[in-house]
Amino acid sequence: MEILGIDIGGSGVKGAPVNINTGELMAERHRIPTPQPAVPTAIAEVVAELVTHFNWHGPIGCAFPAVIKQGVIYTAANIDQSWLGIDGSKLIAEKTGCPTLLLNDADAAGIAEMTFGAGKNHLGTVIIHTFGTGIGSAIFVNGQLVPNTEFGHMEIRGKEAEHRASDLIRSQKDLAWKQWAKRVNEFLGRMEALFWPDLFIIGGGVSKKHEKFLPLLQTRAQIVPAHLLNQAGIIGAALAAANGLKPAEEIKPDNLLDLES
Repeated sequence: MEILGIDIGGSGVKGAPVNINTGELMAERHRIPTPQPAVPTAIAEVVAELVTHFNWHGPIGCAFPAVIKQGVIYTAANIDQSWLGIDGSKLIAEKTGCPTLLLNDADAAGIAEMTFGAGKNHLGTVIIHTFGTGIGSAIFVNGQLVPNTEFGHMEIRGKEAEHRASDLIRSQKDLAWKQWAKRVNEFLGRMEALFWPDLFIIGGGVSKKHEKFLPLLQTRAQIVPAHLLNQAGIIGAALAAANGLKPAEEIKPDNLLDLES
């Protein structure tokens, strides 16, 4: 069974059909630059472009950088403020003609990693962090997702964590990997003090360069790079849509592999 997965980000909107039984992309990923300003209609039109590109007619899963409940956008830290209160699932479904599920982007990445990646078959408490424009987070307890966590907005030294330790900040401030890792360690230390996880999975765009910084990170918990790298959002969004277009609160990654093809 194939589902179109789409990952809506601050710099690009990426998508590909996904085999939800294997997690494989069934066509080369297609990327369109995120329109600026990234208002709802403009984003929906880009998603429609991706649907046309793949000649797609079935369900769509969309990963989106916000708190989302039943398709409605509740936060807009790294997107245009005009999204607040918008039913994104309904908007994209109307624009594309395809049934659509919208879920938090880090939750989508987490679902993918827990199903096919670094967290597969891992019980206990697992925290996935995506480092990119901001810091996304997803937490799983014995395979069950706790949706819409926003740990990147935790205050550290008078600033939101993502304003100190995101990959964007690393790039903007031209931080050496050792300097940036020190900031990430402080953030992960706070997470450990609060949640005592068994495993950290580090994803997002920076995960492609994990060999440069992962050895510099120091946590009590095991820490590993995401296996699916920057494709996790696409794969997880497709898995979520395949799970009956249920809201993120009802997704159980350990059951996703039982879906019929």
